[in-house]
Amino acid sequence: MTTDESTTPQRASRNEKVEQLHEQETATGPHLTTATGAPISDNHNTLSAGPRGPQLLEDHIFREKMTSFDHERIPERVVHPRGSGAHGTFQVYEPLTDLTSAAFLQDPSARTPVFVRFSTVVGFRGSLDTARDVRGFATKFYTSEGNYDLVGNNIPVFFIQDAMKFPDLVHAVKPEPHHEMPQATAAHDNFWDFASLMPETMHTLMWVLSDRGIPRSYRMMSGFGVHTFRFVNAQGRSRFVKLHWLPALGTHSLVWDESQKLGGADPDFHRRDLWEAIEAGDFPEYELGLQVVDEEDAGSFDFDLLDATKLIPEELVPIRRVGKMTLDRNPQSFFAETEQVAFHPGHVVPGIEVTEDPLLQGRLFSYVDTQLTRLGGPNFNEIPINRPLAGPTNNQQDGFMRQANPSGRVNYEPSSLGEGCPMHLDDPARALAAVPARVEGDKVRERSESFRDHFTQATLFWNSQSEAEKDHLVAAIHFELGKVEHLHIRQRMCDLFHQVDPDLGRRAAEGIGVREVTGDLSYLEGSTAPTPNDRRGAAAPGHAPSLSMAQTTFTAATRKVAVLLAHGFDHASYEALRRAVEGAGARLEVVAEVLGPVTAAGGEEVEADKSHVTAKSVLFDAVAVPDGTDGARALCHQGDAVQFVQEAFKHCKALVAFGEGVEVLRRAGLEDGPVADGAQVTAGVVTSSGPDSHDEAADRFVEAVAAHRHWDREEQRQVPA
Repeated sequence: MTTDESTTPQRASRNEKVEQLHEQETATGPHLTTATGAPISDNHNTLSAGPRGPQLLEDHIFREKMTSFDHERIPERVVHPRGSGAHGTFQVYEPLTDLTSAAFLQDPSARTPVFVRFSTVVGFRGSLDTARDVRGFATKFYTSEGNYDLVGNNIPVFFIQDAMKFPDLVHAVKPEPHHEMPQATAAHDNFWDFASLMPETMHTLMWVLSDRGIPRSYRMMSGFGVHTFRFVNAQGRSRFVKLHWLPALGTHSLVWDESQKLGGADPDFHRRDLWEAIEAGDFPEYELGLQVVDEEDAGSFDFDLLDATKLIPEELVPIRRVGKMTLDRNPQSFFAETEQVAFHPGHVVPGIEVTEDPLLQGRLFSYVDTQLTRLGGPNFNEIPINRPLAGPTNNQQDGFMRQANPSGRVNYEPSSLGEGCPMHLDDPARALAAVPARVEGDKVRERSESFRDHFTQATLFWNSQSEAEKDHLVAAIHFELGKVEHLHIRQRMCDLFHQVDPDLGRRAAEGIGVREVTGDLSYLEGSTAPTPNDRRGAAAPGHAPSLSMAQTTFTAATRKVAVLLAHGFDHASYEALRRAVEGAGARLEVVAEVLGPVTAAGGEEVEADKSHVTAKSVLFDAVAVPDGTDGARALCHQGDAVQFVQEAFKHCKALVAFGEGVEVLRRAGLEDGPVADGAQVTAGVVTSSGPDSHDEAADRFVEAVAAHRHWDREEQRQVPA
């Protein structure tokens, strides 16, 4: 008869000690373990033959740790490698049964989980956030019918019409292969050589060279599905649809000098802004908008709906706002979620279909092919961030990254041994399908004649910009093409800009050493590049206000305001400012010479959030200087504070100076004469004459902050900054 050792006093005592030790460890926090859960007592020293002897191969703890470290990097994305992500939910406003059978677009009370990844395109993972670039805006909807991926950008059109040219586009825009420069920019010969030989790039180039190429934040950035998709309702009726994300805070930009300085002050500016806003409860919101076109009306436009270099102006087809997305949770692990999330434009659900857009068709192959290498194999959809809520039931098995195989003996279909499961859905209307369409034609490598107009919509975009936006676009051309060494490339681009608008071609040439612009495109004849024909855009509007950011939403909500403090400031004016700023939903941060408390003239203390070493004006949307003789005098002698004000003025941001704080503006060269009684506003600069006007000045300042920028200031004398 065997004795049960667990009943012996010695064994019971040992178990009690183990339980006591476990309780003690649990109370003090989790302990280190190996990957299999075995506890580790020394994570600092390798196992060796004596204190000064060689390491031993049997040290599996070291080998496991180092092996994990050696392999913890996966290949970065070829494009869109630098990204930021957030979780949230989507709710439709009303059932869209007239448009689609997609379940997540039917129930206004349902909240569909989403994960959104924002990204830059050109730079590597370690590049800066604020480079001039297209931004990715990809949304994964975890619906009851499987995952739906809306893989879009912040620009509604694309550089090329056919995916065959995508590798060439990316090779050209990336750092040049012989020296791996420049990083995160298109401002080099290879890209503009490619663009000058591909006129179809012109419309997208206009968008990227505009202020859309340097967004203020991901929270203030529009999103577009780019391609035309099909929505199909339960009755089988199909319509063409363009999808939009419309930010609640409006669509706003940086200025170029500011974006460059931000690259040094905070290369993570957009990533940090998104993270901090969510942590503070300022949840980013975007409305989903649809432009719907009946299939029988598709031919009525002067462009082809399947051409990804074209958009539908809102003036022709208004946007129908159908739902809202709210991002309310940051990722817990950047790598596991933001880095490993995998999107695919072919991940659709019943009621949504792709079209014959030749760029979209190529992406259907490219995205899956990329994940096979980047995420280790075909099972990337089993990674938690990619896993659908509606769990897959199929007979696929094994392979790299497989986390669960089907149970039982049946791994094929049809079968009788598995009782026919999984089986076909008996209602085709609720399953993935394709709208029946007759497809016939010769095998050819050519594009439709309807794809050949490359300039009408580029001209429409130019015509629709405000004067400030046009000035900024021309300045962007001067920077980008000013970096191009070969004169013949600059010449060709100016001729293309001339085709968009003769005045644009002339203004572009004046800044980059091109003497004569004729608009001659004869160099394209006989090339393999698509050559433009006569414009087909006679029916296109000459001006579309919706294409200008001057028509966006303006609000002070969530804006960041810096208040410059020095000892001896007036606390009453500071409080008036604080009440007005926070009342508008904006955020106030105190910037002082050093960290620590700043003492007011009346003895009150305010803690500095940042110092001049860590905070620059480019990190804020507006700047304020409170009243107080001693405080203003101290700021006038702080070069960093004076430059802070000058730089904010140069970047057209709102400024306010209360009472004696106006002396700081004078020291910065922004105010010449005496301040009139009350609160005055000039080009976004607010001043107050004394205590009686502090509240009014604070309110006027908030209005100036809401305006985003004061572009009329660019016409005034500039200050060094």
